[in-house]
Amino acid sequence: MRIAIRHTSRYEYDQPVPYALQRLRLRPQTGAGQTVVDWRVTVDNIEPTVTYTDGLGNRVDFVRHKRNMSEIVIVAAGTVITEDRAGVLGMLDGIAPPWIFERETSLTRAGEAIKALAEPLRSETAQLQVLHALMGTVHERIAYRPGTTEVKTDAETALLAGQGVCQDHAHVFIAVARQLRMPARYVSGYLLMDGVDEQAASHAWAEAYIDGLGWVGFDAANNRCPDDHYVRIATGFDYGDAMPVSGIRTGQSNEALTVEITVLPAQGQSQSQSQG
Repeated sequence: MRIAIRHTSRYEYDQPVPYALQRLRLRPQTGAGQTVVDWRVTVDNIEPTVTYTDGLGNRVDFVRHKRNMSEIVIVAAGTVITEDRAGVLGMLDGIAPPWIFERETSLTRAGEAIKALAEPLRSETAQLQVLHALMGTVHERIAYRPGTTEVKTDAETALLAGQGVCQDHAHVFIAVARQLRMPARYVSGYLLMDGVDEQAASHAWAEAYIDGLGWVGFDAANNRCPDDHYVRIATGFDYGDAMPVSGIRTGQSNEALTVEITVLPAQGQSQSQSQG
């Protein structure tokens, strides 16, 4: 499937900002299940001058902003051809070995609720079956309700609350998988949705490493494995490693962020119903 994407982030400040640095993870890469046809990232209509690959294999743009700006506009746009691989990415030759993704983070810490969710799955030996069961359980236990959590909400808190967004579904899935000693990582990207051209945020899901099969994607928010409606952007231990834009700034100004994302079939292909 050929998918056209445009992602605009507009930062507005009530006072001029003396200095700011931003790190952008907004570049999809050609790999298993996707081929980047064209892609461009601009900041205030100028392409970033410093682009590198981080320790997890993500393409990152590093931007230093001029002094006393009151607005920053970041646009990432292009076309990607995707393939339905039923979520299976396989044995990717990445920078980071799978075993490092067994490490717990502040957003994927295992409290009593996470441990209780993992316990009945410990007796199962078929990894793929366990992970599919986990995906379904997380989907049932966490209702999709935007605005009920924030980017700093950890997996344990989201599970206890029983509500959240795709970020929370991914964190809970990852936290439980790591309790089961299965490498799992966070994925940020885009999802082509039925009847939804404009979106307020990018999508997130998880990938787990299965012996003999490699990396496999699991979208607990939609209770499905990623197919040709998904475009991968970045991966990490949790949201903090794969967030589209991060950075620091000086001064006392208040920041207002507006995000506009369009994900469309480039040649009129059909879409499927999902939530992100």
